[in-house]
Amino acid sequence: MAGILSIQTNPIIENKKLNLENIKKEIQKNTNNELDLVIMPEFFSTGISQEFGKNPEDENGGETIRFIQNIAQEFNTNIIAGTVIEKTDNKCYNTTFAINRSGDIIGKYRKIHLFNYMGGNEGNLITPGNKEVVVDMDFCKVGLAICFDIRYPLHFKKLAKMGAEIIVLPTAWVIPDEVFENKDTLRYAQEMWISMLRTRAYDNMVYLVSSGLTKKVDEKRSCLGTSLIISPTAEILAKANTEEGSIYAQIDTKAVNYLKSIYPIADID
Repeated sequence: MAGILSIQTNPIIENKKLNLENIKKEIQKNTNNELDLVIMPEFFSTGISQEFGKNPEDENGGETIRFIQNIAQEFNTNIIAGTVIEKTDNKCYNTTFAINRSGDIIGKYRKIHLFNYMGGNEGNLITPGNKEVVVDMDFCKVGLAICFDIRYPLHFKKLAKMGAEIIVLPTAWVIPDEVFENKDTLRYAQEMWISMLRTRAYDNMVYLVSSGLTKKVDEKRSCLGTSLIISPTAEILAKANTEEGSIYAQIDTKAVNYLKSIYPIADID
């Protein structure tokens, strides 16, 4: 069994110090649980800002990832720090960093499918990645995806074919305020989101863990929250609503191997 913690936050725009300290406090609240993997949302250190591409970190994640590396060592846990804006060769990428218990960067994934809708301008500032990534952690293989990738099923199938037993999805899923603030339309948006994640998990026989931003982004938009931990049979093991905090579940990756032995989904085109 492995313990999975998914953090859900509403970061203060561009206040990295406070946002990072809040992440650390949330992990501290869960030290009574076995922590094998901690997942953080997209833009966890900066929030969504129209300026986010103008103050990027370096190719190693800068001060943000150094802070997270120290947390990994302090709490003896693997971490998916997703995401920071990384600048390499004069190009900016929306990048997830995978960090092991020793604080080493063991992989990173640059978001392939960028969001340019409903006021989003990610593609104006960010260069898309071009490579799917699965990292070897000490308890399983973890596939990396980011937010809008969820709309592209073949991305998840490729990760499953590469051996992923868990796929993680840091998100900042944006909806209009009029949807977020109405309980009926909010529930519908959450049901749509949950359906997509359950389908990706079930189709590929993997655990799927999302970690989302939540609540107000700007004068017109909010983030959905609704972080989830889902089993390979599409069972919801843990679910957040729109509150800040975290969700936790224990998973058994042997279930992935068993299911794939009786139905080899990764070998089917």
